[in-house]
Amino acid sequence: MKILVCKGDGIGPEIVAAAEAVVKAASRRFNLGLEIDYAEIGLESLKSQGTTFPDATIQRMKESDGIILGPLHTAIYPPPEKGGPNASGGTRKALDLYANVRPSRVRPGCPAHVKKMDVVIVRENTEGFYADRNMFAGRGEFMPTPDVAISMRKVTREGCMRIAESACELAKQRSGKLTMVHKGNVMKMTDGLFADCVNEVASRYKLEVDEYFIDAMTALIVRKPEFFDVIVTTNMYGDILSDLAAELSGGLGLGPSINAGADHCVAQAAHGSAPDIAGRNIANPTAMILSCGMLLDWLGRRHKRPELQEAAKRIDEVIESQLADKNGRTPDLGGKLGTGAFGEAVAKRLAG
Repeated sequence: MKILVCKGDGIGPEIVAAAEAVVKAASRRFNLGLEIDYAEIGLESLKSQGTTFPDATIQRMKESDGIILGPLHTAIYPPPEKGGPNASGGTRKALDLYANVRPSRVRPGCPAHVKKMDVVIVRENTEGFYADRNMFAGRGEFMPTPDVAISMRKVTREGCMRIAESACELAKQRSGKLTMVHKGNVMKMTDGLFADCVNEVASRYKLEVDEYFIDAMTALIVRKPEFFDVIVTTNMYGDILSDLAAELSGGLGLGPSINAGADHCVAQAAHGSAPDIAGRNIANPTAMILSCGMLLDWLGRRHKRPELQEAAKRIDEVIESQLADKNGRTPDLGGKLGTGAFGEAVAKRLAG
């Protein structure tokens, strides 16, 4: 099974190296037979190949079983026509990664803003208000005059149905409860279509379904986070809501994520590239490590290989033990371990 590693920008090479050490330890411990290879992306490929998202990297991604992608500093990329396309959004579009899955859980010993939280936000990932990926050609925003800017929102039945299927399948495996988030009182057609599709799919799964408008939901997830389990929503709402949930549960440094489609899955931590601390060996690789665990779980389910799922479960358990030890954390969580040492410690626990 081939895993392609793209290190990314900023702290990417550091946290990806730590996660890679854990993945290799898992492969040995559970006899997974993982083959790891590398491809350039982001600022690295811009320097060597003149583009942040080389065609060769896209092809390598398509040929791989899974991808580990470090954070990308897209804000400083040159315009696409000068070699700086958004490689993160481009990956999701090129591989049709329609489901962004982001768990947020309070972990023992880690500082959090709420006492209890264990939610998974399932976010549609390919359309909505994201102008760089919601059109076949061109972008979903334009300026007809210098003083007018217009943004187009695309919501399709296919997009809604397949993200609803992903969320309902996950809810069935967990508590059987699904929360739908939209703004159907204002976006009557687009969010109305989304709500209709989610209700249609959920009826086949016989789930307990509730729904909230996005503005109310931002308040409720702060007030009573323990009430929610699996949350399904559209692209922009999900991006904002999942950042809020991650911060409530302990911070983006603990926030894992996968971007998954029918045929491909990318492990990509929810946070950014943090260029201000790059190269200092203080970044927290927890989110990247947990994202890799989620990738292994996805691969296990898709290929019916329970040993991959067992490895994913064990990675989560080892992270829990590592973070519960006050001396086993990175500086952002009050510890003293560097990025590399944290990865090595987790890999050692995993191997034992």
